[in-house]
Amino acid sequence: MTVYVDPSSHVDPKAELAEGVHVGPLCVVGPNVKLGKNVRLVSQVSLAGDTKIGADCELYPFVSIGHPPQDFKHGGGDVRIIIGERNVFRELVNIHPGSDAGRRDTFIGNDCYMMVGTHLAHEGIMGNNVVISNGAQIGGAVAIGDHAILGGLCAIHQHTRIGTHAFVGGMATVTTDVIPFGSVVGNMAHLAGLNIIGLKRRGFEHRTICDLQAAYRLLFAREGIFAGRLEVVARIYADNPEVMQIVEFIRTQDKRNICMPDI
Repeated sequence: MTVYVDPSSHVDPKAELAEGVHVGPLCVVGPNVKLGKNVRLVSQVSLAGDTKIGADCELYPFVSIGHPPQDFKHGGGDVRIIIGERNVFRELVNIHPGSDAGRRDTFIGNDCYMMVGTHLAHEGIMGNNVVISNGAQIGGAVAIGDHAILGGLCAIHQHTRIGTHAFVGGMATVTTDVIPFGSVVGNMAHLAGLNIIGLKRRGFEHRTICDLQAAYRLLFAREGIFAGRLEVVARIYADNPEVMQIVEFIRTQDKRNICMPDI
């Protein structure tokens, strides 16, 4: 398969384009960009910096990836973006590389879908099968787990963690860590339960969902001290890997507090 570059586009001679790459009209591809097999730039895409995009990704008009981060502490050092395979970036998506004031990489896994007007800031880490809905804004050094879904126009504060299979409601403002399988809504966001619909859609067993619900009720009960309830949950559900994901997520809390129910 040959590489196609529209005559109206500018691809630096030093850029690396694998076989099957399609560069549509009015695109700009910088010298340190590497595009994997069958990557498709629809039109008017701008790729800069040390940016690597894996096979079979699709980039739509006005996507901008790899330009310097919006971090006033960044000194202009070497930073990069690493993007996996089969990702879709719709119109006006913006992704920044890492920062030499923190972590130098921004990383996106495989099979993610970023909808119109979404932004992933410097040092972001996004897992696999993540969906970012229209207009969502993700601050610096945010970590998003596999299969998470972010609703439209939500805002995620810098250094926040979004756990695996979590759901963030539309227009939510998230300033605290969201537990795996959690569902958060509101401004400011609060934990509204578990992402039961998502768990059912992804084929989780009924027994697993029931255990998660029971552990959730115990963990976020009104009685007692949170740290004590956490240890009780860890002891009761030590053999349940899904519940223990939540336990370990809370135990490794660092930059942000855990998002709690509005009680």
